[in-house]
Amino acid sequence: MAVATLKRGTRPPWVGLGAAVWVQIASGNAYNFPLYSHSLKSVLGFNQHQLTLLGVANDVGENVGLIPGLVSNHLPPWAVLLVGSVACFLGYGVLWLAVSRTVQPLPYWLLWLALCVATNSSAWLTTAILVTNMRNFPLSRGTVAGILKGYGGLSAAVFTEIYSLLLHHSSLKLLVFLSLGIPILCLLMMYFVRACTPALREDSSERSHFLFIQVASVVLGLYVLITTILGDVFSLRGPESYSVVAVMVLLIMAPLAIPVKMTLYPRPGRQTEVMERPAEEESSDKKEPLLASFCENEDVSEVEMLLAEGEGAVKKKRRPKRGEDFKFFEALIKADFWLLFLVYFIGVGSGVTVLNNLAQIGIAQGVHNTTILLSLFSFGNFVGRLGGGVVSEHFLRSKTMPRTFWMTGTQVIMIFTYLLFASAIDGTLYAATALLGICYGVQFSIMVPTVSELFGLKHFGLFYNFMSLGNPIGAFLFSGLLAGYIYDHEAAKQHGLEVLNSGLTCLGPNCFRLTFMILAGVCGLGVILSVVLSIRIKPVYQMLYAGGSFRLPQSSVH
Repeated sequence: MAVATLKRGTRPPWVGLGAAVWVQIASGNAYNFPLYSHSLKSVLGFNQHQLTLLGVANDVGENVGLIPGLVSNHLPPWAVLLVGSVACFLGYGVLWLAVSRTVQPLPYWLLWLALCVATNSSAWLTTAILVTNMRNFPLSRGTVAGILKGYGGLSAAVFTEIYSLLLHHSSLKLLVFLSLGIPILCLLMMYFVRACTPALREDSSERSHFLFIQVASVVLGLYVLITTILGDVFSLRGPESYSVVAVMVLLIMAPLAIPVKMTLYPRPGRQTEVMERPAEEESSDKKEPLLASFCENEDVSEVEMLLAEGEGAVKKKRRPKRGEDFKFFEALIKADFWLLFLVYFIGVGSGVTVLNNLAQIGIAQGVHNTTILLSLFSFGNFVGRLGGGVVSEHFLRSKTMPRTFWMTGTQVIMIFTYLLFASAIDGTLYAATALLGICYGVQFSIMVPTVSELFGLKHFGLFYNFMSLGNPIGAFLFSGLLAGYIYDHEAAKQHGLEVLNSGLTCLGPNCFRLTFMILAGVCGLGVILSVVLSIRIKPVYQMLYAGGSFRLPQSSVH
């Protein structure tokens, strides 16, 4: 797919990144499940097992993005965003019809499917902006991934602010906002998210621009967290609540200050130029024109290729090495691919179990204010995503330390965090929730650039979405089958029943204690696997980041 001929550092890539921030926040709509899950349970009469299976639908829709991953190489970003907007409108629209009892009764399977469709919009929106911006800034992919995934992690706090101050804790209004507000926002951003010719050399101004966005996102995160807590303590209403939201909107717009600055203060002598190919690649093309023509034509028959090899017109194509562009099935036979998948699956699969059951975990431990817990998890998620990208990039360039080292460290912390949850010591729930959010966020910000560095950017959309399957699989196993069953079993025991019943509430630490103990053990396995992966891929990073700067492999120039 052809891209625009735009110079590195010009306005369009930065405008696209600023617009992508808005879309990334919108793509976090799946994090709102704890805000309306209690309404689903009370209005529709579900038990906790049924509710956790809806949580699985929430995660399946959010993370099953193989189709957007496949089409991202064939459709422009605006088309991918359009599909996501339609899915959001249809899915959340059906949920609103059910909770408002406008149409009743709707079967359970239809609600499950509607939630899948609604949150699948996240996969389409995230794929469109992540693939586009990673390709627009290939030399800063860790930083870009950290920024975008950071804003995605912060989206739950942003939605919580809107839910509390503008929608007055109304689940019905929230579902209306999700079904209409997000599609309208994405339609407005479509024009600005587009592919641009990437730079092959680092630009000193890029670092200051990225630093500005990172600082702006931290300010936004602190602001949203503080105002959410103050809004709950002082019950902000009327003009005060609208003012708080208005300032939040201005902070989200901060990344657009970069293209505005480029317009008002252009750098002298900047002229439009196209991406230049390396001299080695040009000389290689001159020496072997038949090789180039055969490689570009994927429809050449195997017989013709063998004949060409025999005549010396073309060399036998070698399999790509780690760090170069892989095709999907070439990556599937690599041990590193599956090690990364398993490590990511354990980290996010266990973390999302807590997120999906956050409201019930709070109630079981005597905390009924889900908004503060969700805001703490969201802010921690944001810090982990942004910090994971920044810290891993720094140590990668200075010491060629594999990014997955930080997945190892955070999963060690997750073991102690789950044990802290299981202990149910008074006053530790808030700290454990925030700490888990940080560790959960690091898994995202490390996986995204790692899979692109090991297997290339050409099919990155497909690789990224395949890795994302670890989230719904973990949600199904750990949340749907494990946590939901244990919760309902404990609730039935407390009420003196021998069979599971709908709508029973479980109170006390035993509701989730066994679940947390099992999750701690699973993370122990994740630590071992991530250590093995880090040792295996260290030579790859020594090759890619020798000298402290990223060297783009020739096979990745496309």
